[in-house]
Amino acid sequence: MPSVIAPHEPFGLRVPSKRRRISAFFKILIVLTVVCGALVAGGYYLMHSIRPIELTPPEPVAACTVTARDDMDELEPEQAANAATIGGVAFSRNLPEHAVVIAYATVWQETKFYNIAHGDRDSLGLFQQRPSMEWGDPEQIIDPVYASGEFYDALAEIPDYQDMPVYEAAQAVQRSADGFAYDQHEERSRTMAAAFSGSEGPAVSCRFEAEEAAETDVAAAEQEMERVFGVAPGSLPVASPPQTGDLGWAMAIWAVTHAQEYGLSSVTYDGMRWRAAEGQEGWVKVSDASPEGQIVLG
Repeated sequence: MPSVIAPHEPFGLRVPSKRRRISAFFKILIVLTVVCGALVAGGYYLMHSIRPIELTPPEPVAACTVTARDDMDELEPEQAANAATIGGVAFSRNLPEHAVVIAYATVWQETKFYNIAHGDRDSLGLFQQRPSMEWGDPEQIIDPVYASGEFYDALAEIPDYQDMPVYEAAQAVQRSADGFAYDQHEERSRTMAAAFSGSEGPAVSCRFEAEEAAETDVAAAEQEMERVFGVAPGSLPVASPPQTGDLGWAMAIWAVTHAQEYGLSSVTYDGMRWRAAEGQEGWVKVSDASPEGQIVLG
């Protein structure tokens, strides 16, 4: 006898009864409960069995801090060393701090204070001076002391350069394609000039990456300082202080920025001392101060 299919059921499909649907629901609920319980138990185990990771703070990055005119800047040691030299050469020519501002604005635009041996066409060095334009031989231009002196000598020949906007004075020396570009660096250059000229005392401090220290050569450092500033550090104080700034502090700052190059571990001046081992802390007052007006390198 053929089977009878209920008229309310689709052909070939039997609808589960209400009892079966309830049973399936409870089975799913039980499975979910077991899974959630396992996750909670696993999390509890991980929290109480895994030790927290002990993080070691990274080594401080080598840098030099510049604090002046209620502002603070940070430079890489190479940049700071070149800035100290450019500012120092201005002392040797008894130029005003404004001349240093112009030089700094120029170098920010040209090389960002990296002494590079390449550039547009035959341009070289910090100021991107060209041998073909009679700035000197390549070996001379790549020397920051020589290059700075050439820039200042050209600047001093411009009538009333102190009354000109910074970018105009820079362009009068450089004669670049876009002279107005120097203008964007004026404020930063003023802060740096105030610091590296020594006008604000111990305004520059450097920290260096931990590495095998160079052999200490105080004599070489003092000899180079005389070449930069035009006066030996042992000759301070001078009879006629230059108008550039505070010569003693400018020289002390130069020594700090070049400490790694000459293996200097400390610089002491005017009752303050910078130590390479504590470079992050900057300058600190000391009781065993250097003789009055003298810079002591160690």
